Amino acid sequence: MNKIPLSKSFAANTVTALNISSGFLSIVFASEGNFKMAAIMIIAAAIFDTLDGIVARLLNTASKFGVELDSLSDVVSFGAAPSFLVYKAYAYQFGVWGIFFSSLILIFGALRLARFNTMLSNIKTKGDFTGLPIPLSAITIATLVLSYHENGSMLEPYNKIFLPMVILLSILMVSKIRYNALPKLKNKNFKEKLLLFVTLIIALLLAIITNGEILFYIFLAIVLFGIFRHAYKLLHGKKLDTKNEIKTSES
Repeated sequence: MNKIPLSKSFAANTVTALNISSGFLSIVFASEGNFKMAAIMIIAAAIFDTLDGIVARLLNTASKFGVELDSLSDVVSFGAAPSFLVYKAYAYQFGVWGIFFSSLILIFGALRLARFNTMLSNIKTKGDFTGLPIPLSAITIATLVLSYHENGSMLEPYNKIFLPMVILLSILMVSKIRYNALPKLKNKNFKEKLLLFVTLIIALLLAIITNGEILFYIFLAIVLFGIFRHAYKLLHGKKLDTKNEIKTSES
């Protein structure tokens, strides 16, 4: 088995360490009541989480060790950090029930990561995800807090959807609903690359115009799209099954 040069593996692992550090800083900021910075640190962790995969592929340093380290960092940054943020920013007022609901992101996120690691057959190739990816769950929570938490409390009507959304995100992480992996540019033709680039530019401009508030709706739309697509496929599949049964009975 070929050994990966230490200098190359160090680069990817350093980016992963920045992911963990961002998650820890999020917990620190949340404990001090600085929920905006806590949310920003979760988003920063997600950026580092994306970069470490890119660095690993560019340097060809993908390894089982890197996968395990990445999952451990994700438990901190996208499990513990958003759970603590949910509790400190809103759920603390519900006492024991607040602790319970806040912990769901951490518990179900850890279960989701464990399942992902056992299902990963090729560490160099990642297909679509079964269940909501844990970074997407954490970013959805972070952008909600970042945009709609003011003066020590969640704004109306977002305070009413906060905990239901936490429950939904937790369930989706361990569901069988499929979510697409990030598109790889090398597999796209020029028109597809141009469309992706234009879409990113539009999203960036909208984020600037709305002071970042649109980001929550973008990530929420991604979450809901997975649900609607799954429901459509189930209904479409049932219709096909019904047609096949009719044809079989007539033949």
